Amino acid sequence: MYYRKPHYYEKFSCTASKCPDTCCAGWQIVIDENSLERYSNISGDFGIRLLNSVDWAEGVFEQYEKRCSFLNSENLCDIYKELGAEALCDTCRLYPRHIEEFENLREFSLSLSCPVAAKMILECREPVKFLEEQDEKEECEEDFEDFDFLLFDCLLEVREKLFSIVQDRTISIEQRMCYILGIAKNMQEALDCGEFFERDFIEQVYTEKCESSLFEVVQVIRKDLLRLETLREEWKANLKAADKLFLNGEAWYIEKRKKYKAEVKNDIGQEQWDIYKEQLLMFFLYTYFCGAVYDDRIYSKVVLSVISVFWIEEITFWNWEMDGDRIKEDNLLETAYRYAREIEHSDENLNLLEEIFDSDKWYKPEFLMSILVNERKSYE
Repeated sequence: MYYRKPHYYEKFSCTASKCPDTCCAGWQIVIDENSLERYSNISGDFGIRLLNSVDWAEGVFEQYEKRCSFLNSENLCDIYKELGAEALCDTCRLYPRHIEEFENLREFSLSLSCPVAAKMILECREPVKFLEEQDEKEECEEDFEDFDFLLFDCLLEVREKLFSIVQDRTISIEQRMCYILGIAKNMQEALDCGEFFERDFIEQVYTEKCESSLFEVVQVIRKDLLRLETLREEWKANLKAADKLFLNGEAWYIEKRKKYKAEVKNDIGQEQWDIYKEQLLMFFLYTYFCGAVYDDRIYSKVVLSVISVFWIEEITFWNWEMDGDRIKEDNLLETAYRYAREIEHSDENLNLLEEIFDSDKWYKPEFLMSILVNERKSYE
């Protein structure tokens, strides 16, 4: 068995009550079967509390005001306090560590939805590297009997090329995004028409262009954010509060955006801001791209990666304007982990987004490339 992880993976350490947020609120926490059995055998007062605070039919912790029933007023876990770390269910014990499983390969990552992990991901200045280990364990063949080995090997090979493009700091981050969108589109078209192993995706360049207004495209794709299942009400409230930014017309919006970009460049630095976006893009590609081996949705995986970076920065801009035009480096960090909480932890949202990316013209390369080109111009 092979194991792969980003070089900063082992450095993660939970800050518990010092965390600026909590991972025990806003979504359901699924309990593994072994933990359910253990909880059912706990006696005494705490056993009674467990009996009344677990949805045994669904295998999840009950919530009160969208907080786990065992999350106390100090944002600490009462199960950990009463029974020790070994009593935590798999979800609580592992988070924010995440595993993607493939035939004979396990890829480990840290979830962007954790503030501490997001800080590690975003503030890594050097290009991320991936460390590999190997042992003698073998995966049960029955678990992967329909696994497409040829497709997976090709995805791994192309992903390495995508990584090299994303980490090429001699060109703008927006141009890097355009390159990987073009490659992914060519891959998808080849797969759909049965020519996947006959084409050289890397050498082809996607040339179709579309002159589209950034203001128009932003409004359209923003509506898709509002279609998603809401895990935290304050997230949707924040998105809705940005309505007023679009009421003053395109000229006002673009001028405001230019002012924001200028402040980012002056206060944080263009190089650092581009590194933030590079690390976000690497995170999404690493986490999701090779999952196309299970559903054949290559292009939508890359769109998810690119559009997530764009959305995170755009929402940071909205928050900047609503916060009195004050730029803070932590704003991007906070937006990133709050965005990830809405996306990463909802299969419904991930599936809906992939369907939208596959069917909606606004996510075709020509439209996305047009806003990326305009994006770079706003910095210059």
